[in-house]
Amino acid sequence: MTRSVWLKADDEVGDWEARKRRITAGLEAGVDWVLVDEADVERVRDLGSVNVAAFTNGDVHVMEAEADDSDADATVVGKDGEGDGTVDLPSDFSGSADLSSLRQNGAAPEGGYVRIFDEDYEAFAEEVATEADFTIVIGEDWQIIPLENLIARVGDETDLITGVTSAEDARTAYETLEHGVDGVLLDTDDIDEIRKTVDVRDEMGREQLDLEYAEVTAVEQTGSADRVCIDTGNLMDHDEGMLVGSMARGLFFVHAETAESPYVASRPFRVNAGAVHAYVRTPDGGTKYLSELQSGDEVQIVDSNGRTREAIVGRAKIEKRPMFRVQAETEEGDRIETLLQNAETIKVHARDGRIAVTDLEPGDEILVYHEDTATHFGEKIEESIIEK
Repeated sequence: MTRSVWLKADDEVGDWEARKRRITAGLEAGVDWVLVDEADVERVRDLGSVNVAAFTNGDVHVMEAEADDSDADATVVGKDGEGDGTVDLPSDFSGSADLSSLRQNGAAPEGGYVRIFDEDYEAFAEEVATEADFTIVIGEDWQIIPLENLIARVGDETDLITGVTSAEDARTAYETLEHGVDGVLLDTDDIDEIRKTVDVRDEMGREQLDLEYAEVTAVEQTGSADRVCIDTGNLMDHDEGMLVGSMARGLFFVHAETAESPYVASRPFRVNAGAVHAYVRTPDGGTKYLSELQSGDEVQIVDSNGRTREAIVGRAKIEKRPMFRVQAETEEGDRIETLLQNAETIKVHARDGRIAVTDLEPGDEILVYHEDTATHFGEKIEESIIEK
């Protein structure tokens, strides 16, 4: 599931200057959507590139004209209508002005907005979800149960967005019933909280890998080869690196160059990844040849506990360097190998921590990622392939 962060920035936030400050903070943090009133759509466009959703009049007759003319990426009904309690809920939801708007052909808004005051509004939100691409629900002094009910009852026909005021609330919403909501509508002016919420979104969408230790069976000097350094636009931590190797089914954990040495300064944006033929793992679970990487590509960063995140390639630096052939055997008895530069600054991860490739010996155990699948053009495939 792809999670999203929406930022609430309508007239309830304050005057335009207050809304502008919030929107600017959201753009800098990397929110996915900004939810504003219709009059502010172009103002948001002037501030930066982001998806813009706009509240518009919930009355069906007004709605048909406004939806056609809207420059928003999505229009939302429910504010100042049945959705927020301004207008009483009808006894028969099928007669609702909000739902009638959602059911119009061509001019229909994409979203419905509902404040959950009680069980009737919870049921109303379920009905809105049958018609809306996005169903935004705001809890009024609710406990977690109404949200659990909606997650359980609302299907894939809509993205369920719930209102939150903090990153902690967002995490709870993303994790509820182990499935969680599709997105959160964040209502805060706290810049740090906006950034933390975006971080939570990213964390929820990241892959957790099961790394294992493999026993080194051979370390041999070879001749020179064309070696690739992956320089990213992201700084890496001391326990982070990338998964690279000559065989897609078995990739070696190679540390980023975060450690100082007597010979060279640390370069925490770099992984010295091996020869041009080797694979590197990508955020979609596939692989790319090191020789294919270029500025703007995405690669996967992983730490020694298997937590992952994405990084943007700034450049791929190819130079001819002397190499080692490193061979290891997994717990399943599979032999994997790769070529790594013969240099003290290239480090893999042993049970006692990082170790330089130049210090590796048969019998050492180093961290790898192993899976019983082959790849074809970087995509996993169930196929019998022999790699030597």
